Amino acid sequence: MSIVDDDGGVAVEVALSVPFGVMLVFLVVAAFNLGRTTIDVNSAAAAGARAASLSRTAAGAAVAAQDAATANVSNRCTNVSVTVDTNDFRRGGSVTVAVTCRVATQGLTGLSLPGSVTTEARSTSPIDVYRSVTP
Repeated sequence: MSIVDDDGGVAVEVALSVPFGVMLVFLVVAAFNLGRTTIDVNSAAAAGARAASLSRTAAGAAVAAQDAATANVSNRCTNVSVTVDTNDFRRGGSVTVAVTCRVATQGLTGLSLPGSVTTEARSTSPIDVYRSVTP
């Protein structure tokens, strides 16, 4: 029976596995933060649509949607774009709000990685049939 000399085998395995483990942790953190950002952008679009549907005028709806949507994602996004569609702004109609949010990859992982990720969401809210509105 021969004995094989194994000195240093565990050290090599650890030296190779630790960087992959750290990369996996950063990947999980980035995925979690990207998921949270996506949820926040969807929430901002819904809040903007709801605020717009409660307004009495189309111009007021655009301002209310812009304010509500940016208030929800201003701390997450480096660039926020809110588009309000008031073409169907009438009693029984609807208002659609689209929110586009650009997030720096540094904010997702905590590392100084260049680049950004863009997340978009759209939400429509009905206008009450019994509400008086001015198009």
